[in-house]
Amino acid sequence: MNHELSRRAKHSQPSMIREILKVTQNPDVISLAGGLPAAELFPLKELGEAQDRVVAERGAAAFQYSVTEGVPELRAWIAQRMNGRYGCSVEPNDVLVTSGSQQGLDMFARVLIDPGDTIVVEDPTYLGALQAFDAYEPSYLTVATDADGIIPEALEAALRGAKKRPKFLYLIPNFENPTGITLALERRPKIVEICEAHDLPILEDDPYGEICFDAAGPPPPLLSYAKKDGITYLGTGSKIAAPGLRVAWTVTRNKAMHDKLVTAKQGADLCSSPWAQYVLYEFVRSEPRLQAHLDIVRAAYRSRRDAMIGALSATMPKDAEWNTPAGGMFLWLTIPGLNTDELFEVAARDNVVFVPGRTFFANRDRGDGLRLNFSAMKEAVIREGIERLSKAVREFEGAPV
Repeated sequence: MNHELSRRAKHSQPSMIREILKVTQNPDVISLAGGLPAAELFPLKELGEAQDRVVAERGAAAFQYSVTEGVPELRAWIAQRMNGRYGCSVEPNDVLVTSGSQQGLDMFARVLIDPGDTIVVEDPTYLGALQAFDAYEPSYLTVATDADGIIPEALEAALRGAKKRPKFLYLIPNFENPTGITLALERRPKIVEICEAHDLPILEDDPYGEICFDAAGPPPPLLSYAKKDGITYLGTGSKIAAPGLRVAWTVTRNKAMHDKLVTAKQGADLCSSPWAQYVLYEFVRSEPRLQAHLDIVRAAYRSRRDAMIGALSATMPKDAEWNTPAGGMFLWLTIPGLNTDELFEVAARDNVVFVPGRTFFANRDRGDGLRLNFSAMKEAVIREGIERLSKAVREFEGAPV
């Protein structure tokens, strides 16, 4: 039987990263590609104890349908944490629990984007966000970034020159995916001020903020600088506990936007798993327990980042450039004049894979960069992976980028 696909489905493309992960089924392949947390650091004992408490204390309620917005205890914890750490003035009723941050991206896009609308994004930006947005057929207005994140003057110029008013700005201010760059503290209020002056909503995606290698933590979120209600903030339990729980959250002080997001979620899955929400809540409600776990993760990722930087310094050609992220899971490698789409094929033959950079540019107009993940492997494997990648770079006969 022939299924007549919708226009949206006809234009949809599979995730580059998910396709690359298929290559890693070969045990000889070292993957620097995935955005995976370190599985061996998952707090299995603590999550198991949390799960037992949920079953014993919540009983059948943990396995029943619940309210779309999310279980009250978790929403209250999210609001308290954002207020206590950053002074965001968030109420529990501003919080909507989602089945992973990717659902938050999809719901936000579904609520705001009509075909032909313009979305403002960093250049480069998160591939998963582009995939979520692409389904609703927008065009993109890209804004340049540097070592301190999105450039305020470039954003102002882009908005002034836009042919039509964009729908929103999407950005990852902390340890950005794919580059690992953090938006500088002094730029944050400027970005908010520019967007509020242009009546431009902001979608602030912060999956990595808790994985900060500086003891002081990341700079305050953009939401903390907002004078209006135009910022929607995305957070997640995937990086502070385990991604398999699929518990994340969307926070907005704009009631009309919140209500529309709730309606969109009702059409998607009615509610996120109450069991998973309660398990996450039982784990995070103890601040000492949460901080002890985060300290372990931060120390391990910092060590793995350092191992990758050391291996790059020891093996890469002199014209290669990379950054040193202050947290998160990724760094960005650039090799001038080298097309990383074609390098991928050479590297795969040497049993190492990465994510070519072109997929992170909304207009697919640059191909000399690549994303490397340092969180998912131990130091020795990282060093071996970089040695293989360096070998592939030296073998590669460059093509025009």
